[in-house]
Amino acid sequence: MATAATASHPASASTSGRDALAAASSSPAAVCLVPFRWWARVREEEAAGGVQYAATAAASPSYYGLRLLHSLLHPDLVLRLERGECRAGGGNGGGRSYALVPADELSRALARQNSGLGLQNKHSFAGDSAGAYPLVLRISVRETSILTLKISKKDNPFENYKRANKIFNVDSQPVHVWDFSGQTNLILMNEWNRLHDCCHADQENLLEVQVYAMSDSLTSKIGGTNKENYGDISDMNSDSSYRSFGRAGSMGLIGLENLGNTCFMNSSIQCLAHTPKLVEYFLGDYAKNINRTNPLGLNGELALAFGELLRSLWTTDGKPVPPHYFKEKIACFAPQFGGFNQHDSQELLAFLLDGLHEDLNQVKCKPYEEAKDASGRPDEEVADEYWSNHLARNDSVIVDTCHGQYKSTLTCPTCSKTSVTFDPFMYLSLPVPSTAKRVMTVTVFSTDGSREPCSYDVSVPKFGTLSDLVQALSIVCLLGDDEILLVTEVYNNCIIRYLEEPSDSVSLLRDGDKLAAYRLPKRHEKSPLVVFTHQHFVQHSSDGNLTPQMREFEAPLLAALPEEISGLSLQDIYLKLLSPFQLSNGASSLNDCMESNSDSVDTPSDSGSINFQNSQLEDGPESNHCSASECEVTKGPDDLYDGVSGSNKEAHMDFEFYLKSERGEGQQQKIEINELHLLLETAPSRLHVNVHWLQNASRKYATSMLNNLPEIHKLELIPKGTEDSVALHGCLEAFLKEEPLGPEDMWYCPRCKKHQQAMKKLDLWRLPEVLVIHLKRFSYTQFTRNKLETFVDFPTVDLDLSSYVADKSEQPSSHYRLYAVSNHYGNMGGGHYTASIYHEEGKGWYKFDDDCVTPMSEDSIKTPAAYVLFYRRE
Repeated sequence: MATAATASHPASASTSGRDALAAASSSPAAVCLVPFRWWARVREEEAAGGVQYAATAAASPSYYGLRLLHSLLHPDLVLRLERGECRAGGGNGGGRSYALVPADELSRALARQNSGLGLQNKHSFAGDSAGAYPLVLRISVRETSILTLKISKKDNPFENYKRANKIFNVDSQPVHVWDFSGQTNLILMNEWNRLHDCCHADQENLLEVQVYAMSDSLTSKIGGTNKENYGDISDMNSDSSYRSFGRAGSMGLIGLENLGNTCFMNSSIQCLAHTPKLVEYFLGDYAKNINRTNPLGLNGELALAFGELLRSLWTTDGKPVPPHYFKEKIACFAPQFGGFNQHDSQELLAFLLDGLHEDLNQVKCKPYEEAKDASGRPDEEVADEYWSNHLARNDSVIVDTCHGQYKSTLTCPTCSKTSVTFDPFMYLSLPVPSTAKRVMTVTVFSTDGSREPCSYDVSVPKFGTLSDLVQALSIVCLLGDDEILLVTEVYNNCIIRYLEEPSDSVSLLRDGDKLAAYRLPKRHEKSPLVVFTHQHFVQHSSDGNLTPQMREFEAPLLAALPEEISGLSLQDIYLKLLSPFQLSNGASSLNDCMESNSDSVDTPSDSGSINFQNSQLEDGPESNHCSASECEVTKGPDDLYDGVSGSNKEAHMDFEFYLKSERGEGQQQKIEINELHLLLETAPSRLHVNVHWLQNASRKYATSMLNNLPEIHKLELIPKGTEDSVALHGCLEAFLKEEPLGPEDMWYCPRCKKHQQAMKKLDLWRLPEVLVIHLKRFSYTQFTRNKLETFVDFPTVDLDLSSYVADKSEQPSSHYRLYAVSNHYGNMGGGHYTASIYHEEGKGWYKFDDDCVTPMSEDSIKTPAAYVLFYRRE
């Protein structure tokens, strides 16, 4: 197969034809010369879009008027290729006209036509009388749009040189060449941009083309043209020729060198370089669409670098390509890729697609159209309006290939105002629900003394959120509709953190942490709170003597503050909270249920089922694991409150109350019980009170749960033989389900006139030709970074998205076929990227591991390493 060498230095005077051919064969793209009429007929069109050149004789600049002498001293055929309108009947493609076409396009055309054209072995050209032969040309850019082409005996065997003279004999009339490969145009661009610094006056480009002939039988089939129209080229046997052309299947199977932690880049490039529409586009005359004035692009440099790299990958050379120049240009567009650190393949893919779009955007002046409110109009009308506005500002092959549209609906939780927008997308980032579970132990306290505290084991997703934990805990503790749970982290006998952000990851909580949750009536959700820490006397042995010593209770107690804060009201609240611990509570005493079993609840799965299971206690006699029913107090709330006032006289003999700061710093201020009103500097959102138990108090209460708050349990081990897996449709449903916005993404409600934590719902509306799906395996917080190894079961054929498309009007097919996967192996600390790609010509899957390309079975495509999926419409 022939290649065009646009970056080669000229061979020395002693270079043999075979050496020059070998040098040319290492160059970036395959070019073939075929009869123009045949090519137009095969394509069943006039082959529009080619760049037309007229080849006329050009004497060497050193020997004006001495052409005969020049031909003797310098046996070269020198041509002047002038771009633009051709003379002598070239405009209609007749006469002596040829087409330069990409080899892969010719391969597909021959396969469609079952043609007899073909290739012989590219190195067995000398003396061959049949088939195609390689011709090495030298091209120099002398003037704008004018090429000087030289065919030399030094670069070609004598027989090839003679044949070339017959084809390009320009004594009588010009030879018209239609370039559909983009190679000569690329040479001109290279000269203009100095991409390779190879087109200086003292340098030339080598161009190797493979010249084809047709058999008489074939020409008669496609229109009765004869060989004479195409030059004196020998006929060839159709069967043998077609078999030899099968080597074109190796095109596109070239690896990329790893420049140092650039496997992430190589993986994304290979997936894009095997996207059929992009391959066809960049192997054509894409340079005419370069937008050099777009301030959002890179003056076309990124598109040129990617196009050149893609052409290099679609040759039969087989040598791995070092993407130095492309890396330099992507770093200019996105500076974070400038070094040699490992990055995310999806992140690079997003920047690359965006950069290519801006470099190729045909909109030179972007109009501004403010989005209009839906105002009750039909969704179809509003969606089309949004899409038209998008296309008015964005027009490129990236938009045509990868852009889709989804419907976004925001609903205000207060006034139910809805806002509907239709936004474009270039890829879908889908969450990956994990089935791996973590068992966590949380102790639940009441805030009114109506229930004994209980510790519950709950199962939550391994990388779930606080919302998952609260949901599971609410179920197992039978939380009422009029209650909420306030979850806190307890350390060193104090509440150090209130876990109030539902989106926080439970992975932030370590196994050794201790959690306390408080049942709070919803009416007190915004009320100020009082937090009681407490200390009591224990017997301390020193030198054989027992002396009382103060020690902190581990679990704080919490309640809502009354409007009037006095010493007596604080004492009443504290005594209510201690009611469940009184030893006089009889059969339901805490000491009687210290060895009971606890309930464990799983958070609801996608199917909505809830699994309850019993787990054996491991906390010993000091902990109180119990079920919700076992921890009920026999007294009602009213009875408890009635008993408190009668015990006030005794209580002030058992406890002393002190005000303290939130952090416990500074001297504590004693609270007198008879103080009618506490004088506080400011109205507190949380009042911190420290209670000193006097010696008699400890004998009246069961203090095991106050003394020993259990730790969070260890991670649940997944039994062998089970697999953490989820279907791709499950990821789509998780992406499209309605959920509240985060606090950082509050929506300004025009009706409420303030920011609200609205509910957001997404629906697919318009699907692209190429659907890129990013599986969100990596999660980042301020403190942690995790990777989900969940196995996602994705279809390789017939991905049907019709049920997820909200627009039910007639649309292109919603069925997709997988053709590429970007894989990540390893964890957050280090890993490696590869690509799995279906090769159309090879009719099979291949693994692209940097510079190594090997066949792979379709069964081995689906792995937990799958990270970015590439689908094309069927």
